[in-house]
Order: sequence, then C-alpha cells, then structure tokens
Amino acid sequence: MSNKKTKLYSSLEDIMNLNKNVKLSDFDWSSYEVSFSKKEIKKRKKLEKLYTENLQRIEEFYIYKGKIIQLIDRNVILDIGFKAEGLIPFNEFRENKKFPKINDIIEVIVEKLDYKGKLIISYNQAKKLKSWERIQNSWKNNEIIIFFVTARTKGGLIVVLFGIECFLPGSQIEKKPVKDFDYYVGQTMEGKIVKINNKTKNVVVSHKMLLEKDLEKKKLISQLEKGQILIGIVKNLTHYGSFIDVGGGIDGLCHITDISWERIDHPSEKLEVGQIINFVILSIDKIKNRVQLGLKQLQTNPWIHFEKKLKKGKVLIGTVSVVTDYGAFVELFPGVEGLVHVSEMSWHQQLKSAKNFVKIGEKVKILILNLEHSAQKMSLSMKRLSPDPWENIENQYPLGTRNIGTVKSFTNCGVLLELEPGIEGLLYNSDISWTEKIKSGLDIYKKGDLVQLIVLGLDVMTRKLNFGCKQLTKNPWENLEQIFPIGSIHIGKIIKFFSKGVIVKFNETTICAFAPLGFIIKKSGILLKPYEEAEFKIIELEKNYQRFFVSHSSIFKKYVQKKEIKKEKSSTSKFELEEDENLFFFKKNRKIKNKKLKLKLKLSKRAKKKKTNKKKKKNKIIKFLI
Repeated sequence: MSNKKTKLYSSLEDIMNLNKNVKLSDFDWSSYEVSFSKKEIKKRKKLEKLYTENLQRIEEFYIYKGKIIQLIDRNVILDIGFKAEGLIPFNEFRENKKFPKINDIIEVIVEKLDYKGKLIISYNQAKKLKSWERIQNSWKNNEIIIFFVTARTKGGLIVVLFGIECFLPGSQIEKKPVKDFDYYVGQTMEGKIVKINNKTKNVVVSHKMLLEKDLEKKKLISQLEKGQILIGIVKNLTHYGSFIDVGGGIDGLCHITDISWERIDHPSEKLEVGQIINFVILSIDKIKNRVQLGLKQLQTNPWIHFEKKLKKGKVLIGTVSVVTDYGAFVELFPGVEGLVHVSEMSWHQQLKSAKNFVKIGEKVKILILNLEHSAQKMSLSMKRLSPDPWENIENQYPLGTRNIGTVKSFTNCGVLLELEPGIEGLLYNSDISWTEKIKSGLDIYKKGDLVQLIVLGLDVMTRKLNFGCKQLTKNPWENLEQIFPIGSIHIGKIIKFFSKGVIVKFNETTICAFAPLGFIIKKSGILLKPYEEAEFKIIELEKNYQRFFVSHSSIFKKYVQKKEIKKEKSSTSKFELEEDENLFFFKKNRKIKNKKLKLKLKLSKRAKKKKTNKKKKKNKIIKFLI
C-alpha cells in the first residue's frame, strides 16, 4: 500500500509542476464548452455587452444620481442604474421644504453593498458630504460666506453653514471684545472660514476678518480718483458686465454698456477671464465701497469720428442690431446706431410690432429724421423713402366712388378693408345689409375675401375711411309704403318664433315684418304655428325708423291705436286689441301665479326670521343661567 501511495503522490506533484507553467490564456474554452451551440454563445455575448453598457459599477461612499420609482410603506424606492434598487426612509426628507415625488432625480451616497447584492443608500449623508465639499471649496478660494447663529456656547457661538454646525469664537465676532453673546443668536452674519479639521470635521469661522478687510478697502478706495487710468485683471464675466480686480481686494464693475461703443450681447465677446487691461474710473461710492469702471472711454468716440457723415435728411444703409415691440435699432457705422420707431416703418396703420416687419442682421435703407450729437441719439425712418399713399387720396377715392377691397381683419363694430397697401377703411356692420341685422362681419366674410364697396366718408387729417355695401343697391324701405299701405291685408309666412313675437315674410319684398304674440291668435283662440301661411294686416310702417308691424287677429277684431305724447328721442307707438277673451284670461292667470310666488317667498322669509329669533332667545337664557 505504501508503494502505491508514493507513486500517486509523485504523479500528482508532476502534474502540479506542469500546470504551474501553463497560462490561462492558453486554455481553449471553446473545446470545454462543447454543450453550448454557436447561437447560445452569441446570445451570452450580447447579454454580457448589455450588462457592461447599462449597469454601472457601484462603489461605496460615492455620490450617485438616482430616479424615484415608487413611494411605498414610508420608504422611497430609488433607481441609480444598478441591478438592485435602494430604499430611503421618509424621515431623511423632513428638512426639505418639498417632499420628493415620483420621477424626481436626487443625489444619494452608497453606504454599503450587501453580500446579497442589496444597496444601503442615504440621502442625508450625501447632503452632508456635498455641504462639506462646499465648505472646503469656499475655504480654498477664500470666499465670503453667510451663516446663521443658532446658539451660544463656552467662549463663542454655534453657527450653521451649508447645514453643518460650525464654531465662531468670541474673539472673532467683532473688533472689540463682546460681553453679551445672546444678542447675536438668531441673526445671519457674513464671514470667512479660518480653520478646518478634516479628522474631527470641525470648522472655525470669523466675522472680524471681514471688518478688518473693509477698513483696508476704505483706505485704498479713498486713494482712488475719478478719471484715473489703472491696470486690472478680468476676474469674472456676467450677463450685465465684468468684474475687474483693481488690487488690494477691490473689485470694480464695468457695465456691459461701458465695455465697447458697439452693441454686444455678452462681455465674453470682448473680454476673457484673466485678461490684463487698462480701464478708467468712472465713479466711486465710498459709502458702499463700490467702484464703477469703463473701457470704451479710452477709445475714440465713433459719434465724433463719423460726425461729418451723419446729417439730417441723409439716406444711408444700416444693419438691424436689436428688434423690440416699439421699434428697431439700426447700426449705421461701428458703434453708431439709431432707432426706427414702429410708426416710421410703414405707412400701414395696423403695424403693431416691429418683429413682424424686420429681423436682426437685415440690411435696411433709412432716412435720418433727427440728430442729437450731445446725447448720442438719432431717430430714423423707413416709410419716408416711399411716397405717402394718403397725399392724393381725395382725387383717387372721392366720396361715392365704387371700389373693391380685401378683408384684412375684424373688429367689434365692423370689418377692416384694404384698397391698396397703406390705405384701409372700416365697413360698419350696419352698412352691410338693408334687411338683415348683422352682429359680426365674421358671419359673412373671411380674411382675403374681395368685397364691392362704396366710399361713404373720408377724413385726411385722422386718416380714416368709411365704406358701405348696402348703399350699392336701392333702399327697399323707400317703396315699401306703396306696396304695403296701412290697413291692407297680405299673405305672409311665419319664419321665426321669439318669446315676444314672430317674424313674418312676404313674397312682395325681402323685408320681414314683426307680429307680437297677441296678434297671431286665430278665431278659434289658437296661436299660428311656425312656417304657417296666413293673412296679415299692416298695422304700422315707418321707413325712417325701419319699423314694420303686422297682425293676424286684427283682421277679424277691431284694434285701437293708443294716443300717446311723442317723445323727442323715441317715436314708439303701441296698439291694443279690443278685449280678446283668450288673451285676457291668459294674462290674468299669469298675474295670479306671480302673486302666489311672491307670497310664498314672503312666508318663507318670515319663517326663517322666527327660527333665528328663537335661537337667539335660547342662547340668552343659557347665558343668564350660567
């Protein structure tokens, strides 16, 4: 047995020695994976690619952005692009003003990865880590910070900076020693970070440093003078200007309008951060420790350079630099621009915004109207280069002439028609038809429709034109009295029913008549039906006021005209039937019903009052007993 064992051990040792020299790359995996087909191997490779591309590697104590998927059982489920989701309890969002919602993206820190592949994440820890980074950055950059004083401690105050508690020593509060620390509790203060301990994560801040620097700034600012030329470094660029380091911790502002004589959209077009430039001091505010600087003042003023080329009444070509609702600024020479008001763009009266007429970068031919070299202002015109269409309008479109206009727009009172570009007039709704009462032009016309019209009114001073359409045809009301004399009977058809009466149409004319409900009762006492033909008697016809009243009942009943004193403004005339039984009883029943309703309302109000009075009495008794 011993010999056999020694042989086995010797063979195993030999094999182990041989395997030591063999590399993993030399091993042929394809011969090992005999059971897998080629298709299966391809699928596995595709899956491996998907996993490597989509799923990110998660490391502990790193901040990741995640999307909230669900809110379940006092927990927020978050997806951070890993194969497993993480849970955050609702308690961690207490400090937030807004509670998170589904699809919100938040930042979290991965605290631990379980052996089962579960993620243990924290929202609060991520906030603390971020705020700690902000503290370190502001300390490195020597930035001014704002903190809130929460409480007092031994030898100083506890302040909160970016959500982390810091220490403000008593010696660093003011220049003079402070006795009452409670005075500062609940106040916000400015200061700087003095010391950071990364191990214990303690931060020491100071307010005294700022006060000392302010004194230094005041001394330096007192030495500066208006109009002084200095050298500075561009520190920061914003949309409204650039901050330039003057030296000694003083940052001066150069407004965007003082960078260049030309119009620029952003300071980055002319300046760069870190650039060394010459500048002029424009103004000094010693109270607020502010200095305003200028760069364009060191360059030659283009208004003086191009003074000979700029004259009133001269025609030039410029490019549109800015477009607003009230007009457009046109640049004639580099740094020299003027305003073209909306009213000076076109003879068209309905032009409301310059954005509909010109675009930025467009080349425009203009005329100089006014010049102010001292104020560097210039007013320009575009429409004055073309002839005014209203000059010979009295000869072109005299009163009573017939023309064709195109519908441009609609108003509450009528339709705006254009005869030619720049000449527009109003067609009132009352001047469209003789017979129909038109409330809006939209019921008849559309934009772009051609309309035959006649000129009714013309005012050159106010540039107003009035048109008419119904005046193209004869007024049907003129001959109506001859066709329909008062007392004559004609056959008519009821077209429309209203609450107060009906409209009756006759074959002899296009004008319709009106018959009140009391005048369309038959002999049997029944009202006439819609679209029913019947005989109607002409009661009243006034062409001046366009009043046309008819009656069916008056054919077999006598009617009496009420004699009333005519008023100056209105010429109304009423008619009464002799006591018709059906109408009399109908009116009587209506009056009775109205009286009953009024009585019910009165009784209900009285009952309510009684209830309220009883309640008040009970309350008084209870109070008295108490």
